[in-house]
Amino acid sequence: MDEAVRDAALEPFLPDWIDAAAEEARGVALGMLRERGRGAVLVGVARLDTALEVLLRAALAPPRGSDTLLHGDRPLGSFGAKVALAARLGLIDAAVEQSLHNLRRLRNGFAHSSTPVRLADPPYCDRLRDSVALARLNPLWQPMQTILEQHMAEQTGRPDAEEDPGLPSFVLLITILVAFLETAARLLSPIRPSLSLSFQEGINRTPNTSQ
Repeated sequence: MDEAVRDAALEPFLPDWIDAAAEEARGVALGMLRERGRGAVLVGVARLDTALEVLLRAALAPPRGSDTLLHGDRPLGSFGAKVALAARLGLIDAAVEQSLHNLRRLRNGFAHSSTPVRLADPPYCDRLRDSVALARLNPLWQPMQTILEQHMAEQTGRPDAEEDPGLPSFVLLITILVAFLETAARLLSPIRPSLSLSFQEGINRTPNTSQ
């Protein structure tokens, strides 16, 4: 799809402050649509995992040495642990936290299934229902849905949506979450606690400048 056409589709709907999120969303959605079935789910949730890590790194103080805190072989390296940490830091609300956990479980189900699976079938559609309903309230949903439908209509030999009617809503949900996680990361400064500990001075109180 021509970039100018995409911009025209978005412009009437989006306030200026989410332009960056909209730009990110386009790339995420179209990238996922290059995959099929199980691949779209695995790629989409992997992209979400990366976006969540970007947000956490923006919120945390820079490391004093090697930055291994969120590596896959560390306690905080799993997707579930990152979701829990983001929630405890106040970076995501309860609804987003639950949605991320549901997507994690959905990904695990697709990854370990030995039979063909579809997002439109239970239990996967049940895990997505509430999250999709909330995401539809986001100002990005309608313009991104228009772009997605136009893109899919232009494709030939790609019956993905017909094979799995749950795919478009899944793509839009992932798209919106990734776009806002990464946009928030660009706006965020590292969280500073109200005090710190040192050997020389004991407990030092600092101005609370957390975002």
